[in-house]
Amino acid sequence: MNDDRKVCIITGGGKGIGASITRVFHEAGYRVLIGSRSDSGLARELGEGVVFERIDVKREEGHRNLVKKALSLWGRLDVYINNAGYSSWRPVSLVDEAFFADMMETNVNGTYWGCKAAAETLSSDGVIINVSSLAGKRGSAHNSVYCASKFAVNGITQALAKELGPRGIRVNAVCPVYVRTEGLLEALEDEYSPAAGGDVVEYLDAFTRSNTALHRLPRGDEVGRACLYLASDGASAITGQCINVDCGVLPQ
Repeated sequence: MNDDRKVCIITGGGKGIGASITRVFHEAGYRVLIGSRSDSGLARELGEGVVFERIDVKREEGHRNLVKKALSLWGRLDVYINNAGYSSWRPVSLVDEAFFADMMETNVNGTYWGCKAAAETLSSDGVIINVSSLAGKRGSAHNSVYCASKFAVNGITQALAKELGPRGIRVNAVCPVYVRTEGLLEALEDEYSPAAGGDVVEYLDAFTRSNTALHRLPRGDEVGRACLYLASDGASAITGQCINVDCGVLPQ
C-alpha cells in the first residue's frame, strides 16, 4: 500500500454531486472517507481506498468522528470537503421554525462543524472545500432560507481563509448552478420551485437556453474536478474564493 496517497473526507459523498466528487478524487489516487446518514453503496462499488462512515453532519461530534476514523485508517488527513446539504423552496409565508432550523442546521452547521474539525487536524498545505451554490451569491423567489444558508457558507469560507491562512490551510468554496442529480429533479417537483409544478425537464431546458453562456448545465464530475484542482498544488495561491461552476450563468 502506498503510504504517500493523500486522504480526503467528503460529507454527503455517496449521492448526487458528492458521489461525483468521490469518484473524481478516487480516480486521482486519493483515499476517500465518505461521511453520510445512509450508505449508498458507493464505497463498496469503488473498493479499496474508499470507506463509508455513518454520521449526522448537523452534530460536531460526527465530524470529529470522521477525522478520527480517517486518522485511524490511514494516519493522515489532507482535504476535507463539506458537501452534505439540500435545497428546498418555500415562500416566506409558509416558512416555519422546523423548516428553517433543519435547512440551516444541515447546510450551515454541517459545514461549520466540518471546517472546525478539519482545522483542528490539518497541517500546513491542508485544504478545506465547501460545496456552496450560486444561490449563495444571488437571491431568488421562494428560496430565502436556502439562499441564507449558502450565503452563510460563503461567509464561513472567506472568514476561515483569513483565520487559517497563517497556518498554511487554504479554504475555498465551489458554487454550482443546477446539476442534474436525482435530488435536484426531485426538489424541482415541488410546487414552490421555479418549475412551479410543471415539467421539470422542460424547465431545466428552458433555463439552460436562456441563462447559460455555454448552453448547457455543469455535470457533477465537473464540480468534482473543480474541487480536485482547488485541492492541488496548482491552486496553492488560491484561498478565500467562492468559485462559480455554472457554465456562465453568473459571470463575475
